Amino acid sequence: MSIATTATPRLSSRVLQMEESSTLAMARLARELSAEGHDVIALSLGEPDFDTPQHIKEAAKRALDAGYTNYTPVNGLQELREAVCRKFERDNGLRYSPDQIVVSNGAKQSIANVCLALLNPGDEAIVLAPDWVSYYAQIQLAGGTAVVLRTGVADDYKVTPERLAAAVSPDTRFIIFSSPCNPTGSVYHRSELEAFAKILRDYPDVIVISDEIYEYIQYGREHVSFASLPGMAERTVTVNGFAKGFAMTGWRLGYIGAPAWLAKACTKIQGQITSGANSFAQRAAADALDGDMGPTREMREAFERRRDLVVAELDSIQGFRCNKPEGAFYVFPDVSALFGKTAGDTRVDSADDLATYLLQEAHVATVSGSGFGNDDCLRISFAASEEQLREALRRIRAAVEKLRRAETR
Repeated sequence: MSIATTATPRLSSRVLQMEESSTLAMARLARELSAEGHDVIALSLGEPDFDTPQHIKEAAKRALDAGYTNYTPVNGLQELREAVCRKFERDNGLRYSPDQIVVSNGAKQSIANVCLALLNPGDEAIVLAPDWVSYYAQIQLAGGTAVVLRTGVADDYKVTPERLAAAVSPDTRFIIFSSPCNPTGSVYHRSELEAFAKILRDYPDVIVISDEIYEYIQYGREHVSFASLPGMAERTVTVNGFAKGFAMTGWRLGYIGAPAWLAKACTKIQGQITSGANSFAQRAAADALDGDMGPTREMREAFERRRDLVVAELDSIQGFRCNKPEGAFYVFPDVSALFGKTAGDTRVDSADDLATYLLQEAHVATVSGSGFGNDDCLRISFAASEEQLREALRRIRAAVEKLRRAETR
């Protein structure tokens, strides 16, 4: 027996103002189309198509057998935080103590913790765009205002020091960016980061959130952690995790290295929301950081081959304009040349329209750049097999050619 009610559901303004994640929304639409019997190639989610390396899975099994089934400290198992400290020193030249490390349920929660710890109503957070879709929502949830510095393909999707300097104000609480970047694959080089650091030395109260989750997926270039630059360690939050470089998306483990006062604040917040992350997964993650990096290198090499394939094919499709990603597993072509074209009853006036058209016409799931800070672009993940990528690109080409023919009749 159900209880009838006539009351109007009352939701908070924060929920009503929040947009659904564009990547998850497109993934949902692709699943719905697949459920109807269509052969959909999903290039919308940022998830490696590789399985977690066997030695990491074996470590999780051993952890279960050893009794790692209980609550952990809120900020993470001591052995994992010590392994993270070793990783930071080995790979990034950063010296953290375990009390400066906070392990969370994915890097997404790591960033949310920092936003909640730093932002008050009226505070500004500078976002270097294009950027990951959840930055905006998390800043908004924490009561802050996002100041978005937008860039395009002609800039290799990178903000200049001059633009950053012009954006910093007395209300700026932090700056956030990813390198390698989701969604563009662009990488900020050492000289570019040093130029940012030079500006920020005049603003000692401004924190930098450096999202380095794609650190291990970088092509032919050294990774530079922002915190490794002179004077930046004490005011930088380095965000990382296991999902991308170790193909551990479902394990939901991320972490930060931060000044001790900020790590303590993030632990306090997490303690009231989720407490510690999965215990046996954390034990396995420690082994991942200290163990064989061969599978990670093999993944990176496969992604580089796919990058070259996808960029070459997209560059040959009229209306697509690409940069060459130096990291991550996305390409972010400018598709604005296709706006205003039609095919049958379909008119493409935006990247949103084009993503919908490609899903319906070609059964290829991509994501509009509107959620990433550039309305002229599509994000296409190449975390799929070469066979799937070739077929997806063939379908995209055919669908785009229909748009061109429709325009010239």
